[in-house]
Amino acid sequence: MTGTATEELIIATERARVRALVAGDIEAARSAHSPEFQLITPIGAALDREQYLGAVSSGQINYLAWEPGPIAIRVRGEMATIRYRAELEVEFGGHRVPRATYWHSDSYELIAGAWVAVWSQATTIA
Repeated sequence: MTGTATEELIIATERARVRALVAGDIEAARSAHSPEFQLITPIGAALDREQYLGAVSSGQINYLAWEPGPIAIRVRGEMATIRYRAELEVEFGGHRVPRATYWHSDSYELIAGAWVAVWSQATTIA
């Protein structure tokens, strides 16, 4: 089933955001995250945009692989929520975390004509 043009744009935006984070392309990643962005990590830590992108930029968080599966989406006006399972391999502080599957839930808002991530939460699937 094909989604609306808006749904397809948001899904493409999420995939581009993920590619930027894996590549360590902080400029592209910054434009995909609202200034009010907040991530809740699998261990329950809350990181704002600058903390998160700073950790990626410094290598404190180093995504080795992030492979999203099919993305479910709900759009209501200028807000959207997406959810998907992904395989991730990451290093935190130089320590490699074994490849695992995570649920990702992200909220997007249409701000100044662009869809940007505002909230993100990752949950490890045991």
